Amino acid sequence: MGRHRTSRARWALVGLLALAVVPACGGELGFPEPATDDGDRILGLWKGAVLAGLAVAALIWALVAWSILRYRRRNDNLPSQAHENIPLEVAYTVTPLLIVAVLFGFTVFTQEEVTGAEEDVDLEVEVVGFQWSWEFRYPDLGVDVESTGEGDPVLVLPVGATVRFDLVAEDVNHSFWVPEFLEKRDLIPRVDNHVDVEVTRAGEWTGRCAEFCGLKHWAMRFGVRAVPQHEFDRWVRDEGGRA
Repeated sequence: MGRHRTSRARWALVGLLALAVVPACGGELGFPEPATDDGDRILGLWKGAVLAGLAVAALIWALVAWSILRYRRRNDNLPSQAHENIPLEVAYTVTPLLIVAVLFGFTVFTQEEVTGAEEDVDLEVEVVGFQWSWEFRYPDLGVDVESTGEGDPVLVLPVGATVRFDLVAEDVNHSFWVPEFLEKRDLIPRVDNHVDVEVTRAGEWTGRCAEFCGLKHWAMRFGVRAVPQHEFDRWVRDEGGRA
């Protein structure tokens, strides 16, 4: 009876490990495929951190397995006991510090690249969030996009262009989030905030407000459509703007 219980417990442990590992086995380790250059940087940082964690976990499990197999009970013999091992103690103190320092360095570098403002941008879009929808203004092109009440507003962007989103909140805090961009930025009343993005591939995605902003927070969705430059110019002309 005891063996059956032990066997079930082992299989249950294997199942839990599989549930924890399988979702992370995708090509992007649980992230959507990036649609921007900043998204590629963020995903690279995430993959590096995950791989470092997996390497440390593999080392720990290997040492545990080696200890279990090497020193399993045999005639009550104990492994040799030592009061101290200075090189080993220095190694397991310094190694984690080095790992953390390297990850910290890559994180700071990626953060500076992602949050830094570009000197020259190709297009500026004013993103206005309000309870409970969005408006997208293209001041240099003379185009405004807002919800008509029948569907979500659609933010149209040219592929390969550096776009600056000027974020404006008209009432309460909101958050501009497109999962495929792998970043989000808050809209705060009376606070100037912006984010620079370069979309690297064509596609259509759904953006959301990621900050609880009231009873109809769930309704604050918007579409994103990235198209080649010539299609974007045609869209601007169709909207009555200046391409």
